[in-house]
Amino acid sequence: MSSTVAVPPSPFANSFFLTGATASGKTALSVEIAREIGAEIFSLDSMAVYRRMDVGVAKPTVEERGGVPHRMIDVVEPSEEFSLAEYLKLAGEGVAECERNGRIPLFVGGTPLYLKAILFGVFEGPGADPEIRERLRREEETNGPGWLHRKLAERDPKSAERLHPNDTKRLIRALEILEIAGKPISELQTQFEAAPLVDPSRVFILTWERSALYDRINRRVDAMMEDGFLEETRALFAETPPPGPTASKAVGYRELDAVLRGEMELDAALDKIKQATRNFAKRQETWFRSLTASGAHRIAVDGRERADVRDEIVAAIRSTLAASAAR
Repeated sequence: MSSTVAVPPSPFANSFFLTGATASGKTALSVEIAREIGAEIFSLDSMAVYRRMDVGVAKPTVEERGGVPHRMIDVVEPSEEFSLAEYLKLAGEGVAECERNGRIPLFVGGTPLYLKAILFGVFEGPGADPEIRERLRREEETNGPGWLHRKLAERDPKSAERLHPNDTKRLIRALEILEIAGKPISELQTQFEAAPLVDPSRVFILTWERSALYDRINRRVDAMMEDGFLEETRALFAETPPPGPTASKAVGYRELDAVLRGEMELDAALDKIKQATRNFAKRQETWFRSLTASGAHRIAVDGRERADVRDEIVAAIRSTLAASAAR
C-alpha cells in the first residue's frame, strides 16, 4: 500500500507580495497599501539587509516608511554574509509574529531569488561531490576564464543564460548537477516548481513601458548622487572590515569606489551604474513574465495616478481575504 508524504504548509501562505523592476515605484505605493489593509512590510530586497547601505540600495527612509512597521531591513553588517536560508528563517519568524498580532504580511521588493524561494521553495538538488567540484575548478584554471560558462552553455543553455560568466560557484554547481543527476538544473528546477507553495495570485507586479522605466532608473541614479551615494560609498569602504563579497555586489558601490581611488572618472562610473541597473531591470522583467503565467497580477503603472493603482491592488487583496474567510 502506497502512502503520501504531506507537505507542511508554507509559513508565507497568507502573505501578499508587491514586486516589480527596480525604480518601479514600490516603496511609496506599498506604504499606502499597508495602511489600507493593516499590514506590516517585509523587505524583499537582498541588499536592504545590510546596515549603512541606504542611499545606494534605495532603502526607504524613516520618513518614507510613514509609520508602517518594516522588517528584514538592517539585519547584518556589510562585512557579513547573509544566505537565502537565513533570510527565509528570519522572515518566517517575523511573519508568524506579525500574524499573531493580527497584521497582514506584505512583502515588498524586487529580488527574484527571494520571491522565487518563498513561492516555490528552495531546490536543493543532489548532494555535493568534492571530486567533481575540484576537477571543474582545475579545468577552469587550465582552459582560462569563461570555460565553465561555455561548457554549461553547450549542455544547459537556459542556466548559462541566467548565470554570469564569472559566477564560478554557481557554474560549478550547475555542471556538478548535470553529472550527478544526468539532467540540467534548469529542467529539475522546472519540475520542482510545478506546484507552488504560495498562491501566485497573491503577487502583484508593477509594470512600466521599458522606455519610461529606463528613464526612471536614470533619474533615480542621479538623485542618489545628490543624496550622498558617493559619500556613503567612501564611508563604507573605509570600514574595518570592509564590505564582504555579497554586499559589494550591490550595483554602484564598486564603481564609485573606483572613482574614489582614482581609477575611473565619475561620469563613466555613472554611465556604468545606470547601464547595470537597466540590465538588472531587464532580467527582473524576464522572470516576472514567467511568474505571470503562474497567476500573478501584472499591474500597469505608467500614465495612472498612484491612488488608482493602490485602490486596484487593495480591492484584489480584500477580495482574496474575503474568499479565504469564507472557506
